[in-house]
Amino acid sequence: MNGIWARLCSLFTRSDKTDRLPVNARTGGAGEAAAAEHLSRSGLTVLARNWRNPDDAREEIDLVCRDGDVLVFVEVKTRKSGALVGGYQAVDKRKKGVLLRACRAYLTRLRPPARHYRFDIVEVTHGATPQAAARTASSKLPKGIQSVQGGMEVMHFANVPLFPDRTNHRHG
Repeated sequence: MNGIWARLCSLFTRSDKTDRLPVNARTGGAGEAAAAEHLSRSGLTVLARNWRNPDDAREEIDLVCRDGDVLVFVEVKTRKSGALVGGYQAVDKRKKGVLLRACRAYLTRLRPPARHYRFDIVEVTHGATPQAAARTASSKLPKGIQSVQGGMEVMHFANVPLFPDRTNHRHG
């Protein structure tokens, strides 16, 4: 009886906490790590990961980066290869509203205030076939837009419209 009890207890007391996360949380975390690495290699500096608004924890920014003197808010969408809706398209009007509130909350707390800022989307695809990864690696797109790393394809969409009060300004 003790042997069975010990095995049962060990299932719930693993030292590796990532094993206890749901699959989509582990996949999303891996996608965010791949996105952060891609952005860092492209010259951006990651300032914060998974920043939550202290006044409303539902408002989260996946990555906050700096690109020269431009503050960059990044939404990362991780999808399985062949998904019906791509990561870029998944950032719909409702999601943009939540992101806009989160970005404004971040900006109000920032001292000194940011003069220039923009919103980017990074789409990460996992489980791609070797042929798709080879096609991505050999594409003519600049490395700052697209890369393959750790079996994941990364696409970076910079300066996506989000801030209605700044639509006539260049943000980076």
